[in-house]
Amino acid sequence: MADHTEVLRGIKRAPHVQYPVLTPNMQGFQDAVAAGVTEVAVFGSASETFSLKNINCSIDESMRRFDEVVKGAKAKMIPVRGYVSCALGCPYEGQIDPSRVAEVAKRLYEMGCYEVSVGDTIGVGTPGSMRKMLQCVMKEVPASVLAVHCHDTYGQALPNILTALQMGVRVVDSAVAGLGGCPYAQGSSGNVSTEDVLYMLHGMGIHTGVNLAKVLEAGDFICTALQRKTNSKVAQARSGMP
Repeated sequence: MADHTEVLRGIKRAPHVQYPVLTPNMQGFQDAVAAGVTEVAVFGSASETFSLKNINCSIDESMRRFDEVVKGAKAKMIPVRGYVSCALGCPYEGQIDPSRVAEVAKRLYEMGCYEVSVGDTIGVGTPGSMRKMLQCVMKEVPASVLAVHCHDTYGQALPNILTALQMGVRVVDSAVAGLGGCPYAQGSSGNVSTEDVLYMLHGMGIHTGVNLAKVLEAGDFICTALQRKTNSKVAQARSGMP
């Protein structure tokens, strides 16, 4: 995250588009504000070990830090989004009790996050574990403010997302070409690809307002620039078409 300022100052911003920045503490928040950020995000964890590895503090300490960020953001009328990592499994602790996810999500929501994204950081979730976790979380946080963030390590991202949609979740995190990942979650794949999520949603007759063809172009561009193969099944299939 050391290059946030450089990235924010280097991009050409489109109207009506938010460019949120991860801000784990007040220093990060102040740097983001100085760079002209219009939305920030705090990222906690349902796993104590992952919290220590990822942001170098316990869950309780992370909440105290986030509370400072949220208060600072409120003072400047900057919206804050919250994330809960390891909602369906942890690379260090294994299975995570859904009640722990619900507790962290509730704390983020009550401190002022307008939306809370629960993440399958290592992609081990299944529709069954997704349903069980969301049922627990929804007892504490309204479905209307929840989002899901799925990695596709075991090929379960799309069925997990479909399960969440059927339960009332309406926001899905994704990444063009399925890029992403985490240095503290070795072996996990990147985020579910935006192309594949759009293909599924459009096939279900759900209006997203997103142009799949344009996203495919963006995926081709970034994969060429990074010299990486796309993780999108849709992009792979389309590339083989005449």
